[in-house]
Order: sequence, then C-alpha cells, then structure tokens
Amino acid sequence: MSGDIMLETRRQIGICNACRYCEGYCSVFPSINLKRNISDADILNLANLCHNCRGCYYACQYIEPHEFALNLPKILAELRQKSWRDHVWPAAFSSIFHSGAMAAGGALIAGFALFIWQARMLRPESGEGFYAAISHAMLLALFLPAFMFALFSVAISLRRYWKSIGGGRISPGDFLFALRMAAGMRDLSGGHGQGCNYEDQDRYSNARRWFHQAAMYGFGLCFAATCAGTVLHYGFDLKAPYALTSLPKLLGISGGVLLCAGTLGLGWLKLKADRNLGAAALWGGEMAFVVLLFTVSLSGLALAAFAANGLTGFLLPLHLGAVLAFFLLVPYSKMIHGFYRFAALLHDAARSRSA
Repeated sequence: MSGDIMLETRRQIGICNACRYCEGYCSVFPSINLKRNISDADILNLANLCHNCRGCYYACQYIEPHEFALNLPKILAELRQKSWRDHVWPAAFSSIFHSGAMAAGGALIAGFALFIWQARMLRPESGEGFYAAISHAMLLALFLPAFMFALFSVAISLRRYWKSIGGGRISPGDFLFALRMAAGMRDLSGGHGQGCNYEDQDRYSNARRWFHQAAMYGFGLCFAATCAGTVLHYGFDLKAPYALTSLPKLLGISGGVLLCAGTLGLGWLKLKADRNLGAAALWGGEMAFVVLLFTVSLSGLALAAFAANGLTGFLLPLHLGAVLAFFLLVPYSKMIHGFYRFAALLHDAARSRSA
C-alpha cells in the first residue's frame, strides 16, 4: 500500500474515532470504534466495508473549509480501488480497464463481436435458435475458458486480500450476518432507513439502494437462467431453444429487465453525484463497467424479443461479445467490489463477535 494514502486515511479515521457523531450510519463507524489503535489491515478492511453513500460527509462538521479537511468517502474510495489493483491476479493487466475506460470496454465488445461473427462461418449445417447461428461446441469453447479465468482470478485475488487483512476462521453465524447485510444493502439505508445522500446532499433517498439491488438480483437471475439451461441440457437432454414459459426463459427475462433497470439507474445517479467524493480518476472505468452490464442485459432482452424476426445474425454477436468481455474484465472492473465487500463483512462480523 502507498504510505501517503494509508497515512491520510489513518489521520481521518483517527478524527472520526474521536468524534463518533456518525456511529450509526453504516458498518464502517462501529468497526472504527471497536479499537483505539487501528492497524493498516483494519483500515484496508474499513475501505472495503464502505459503500460510498456519502452520508457521513454531508453530516460532518470537519469537512473543508475546516482545517481538518475530512473527506472520508473519497479517501476510502481511493484506498479501496488501490486494494483491488494490489491484490488482483494477473496483475499485469490491472490498469487496462480503468485507464482505457469507455474505449477499452467498447473495443473489447467490438473485437469479441467481430470474432464471434467470424466464428459463425463455422456454424453447423443444422440447428435451432441460436444453434443455427453458432454451434454449442463453439459456445463452450469460447465461454468456458473465460468463465474459469474469471473464477480463478477472483479466487486468488480474494485469498490475497483475506491474508492481508488477517482474516481467520468464519462461523456460520458470521456468514449469515454478512449475507443478510449484502442481500438487503443495509449500509445504503443511512442508518435510519431513509436512505443516503449519494446524489443530493440535502435529500435522503433510497434510490441507489433500490437500483443496486435491482442490478444485483438481476445479475443473479441471469446467472441462474444459465445454470438452469445447463442442467436441462446435460442433465435431462433438453436442448435449447426453450419455450417462453420455461425456467431458463423466465429467469433470464426477469433478470435481464432488473439488470437493465438497475444499471440504467446507477448510471443516472452516478452522473448526478459529486465526483470529488469518490475516486475521481477512476470514474470513467466505473461508468464503463455500468455501460457494459447495461449492454449485456439490453442485448440479451433484444435477442429474446427479436430473434424470431431474423435479427439473430446481428444481435447474437453483440450479446455474446459483451458477455465474453464482461467475463474477462470481472477481475479488473467494479464487479470485484461485490466479492471484496462480502469478504469485508465476513471479517467484520468475526471481529465483532470476538471483541
């Protein structure tokens, strides 16, 4: 970790620990108050506990022009982003998505779409639905390595992070606590259920919490749709395409709608919010990830709606290219925050239990 950012974070957290005005706002402040002397590992975990709701900033009496010049959401965001890059594997590509932002995401989608378009030249002589355009074997050859890469990379990254924060044994109760916190996005409630001030300092709102939940549950439903299709294909020898009332279609369409709405809402709020209260230099990379997820969901819905109208040849490469780009960028994009934050909640639950 860079000494400067860690020292500045420690300074600000020390003032917060003395003040304690924001103690009930989110998980960060009770965790700060557990210890008088906070280690670098503690600070790293605090950064990943923070959801950047910004309620503490707007409530703080020590922000500029006060001489203390506190901006806890910003410094924690910068440390959080740095922790992802420091622990990612393979590290050689860690700056690509953030430095290239929209251009990198767009180039990946276009490149993979072109590649898949060319791969369709090897399409089977017969097949229904998508398999008339690209074979199942080709899909498996493209996406299984990409998925396994993302899974393996995230696992190594999390293992490194867990070691750096001194993570230990987790009880079932710790896991259930972290799961409830993550599923309900409780730290976006502002500590009082009225929401936070993310997009407007003078107004409490649950909009970010709702959009975040829509995106999270939408992604989960889409992944469940893929799993359901895999089980039907290999377990019951029921091949795609599936009927509109089938489990893969019901899960996929409902998940796509939620993911589309969630990412659109998060992007809208991000445009309204003050960039100086987050990692401003990485704003473009974060927005690019939101756009990528929106492209995945919208192209998937369009494919389900218009494939029968002869648009498969255009929509399928776009959708598959976006999905493939998403998998390869998971370790280097904002997607990683969900894994890190869940690990931070687990560690915080275990530490609170043993305090």
